[in-house]
Amino acid sequence: MATSKETEDLNAQIDAIRADMQNLSSTVSSIASKQMNRAQNKAMETKHDAEEAIKSNPLQAVAIAAGLGFLFGVFTRR
Repeated sequence: MATSKETEDLNAQIDAIRADMQNLSSTVSSIASKQMNRAQNKAMETKHDAEEAIKSNPLQAVAIAAGLGFLFGVFTRR
């Protein structure tokens, strides 16, 4: 049988593991949140760049869209 001291030590270790897990969870959550914000910022920046490219070269944009549409149609028929 486990002695009282062993039980206390085991409970202390379990409490320490719980605290470590909570800290780890908090850290991972913080990192994920920062990465999500970076991804959203990059997506907005890319959207803005695409809009500017379309405004400065509308005929080229239409030609590219038509070409991609044609390729998509060719590949989905098979």
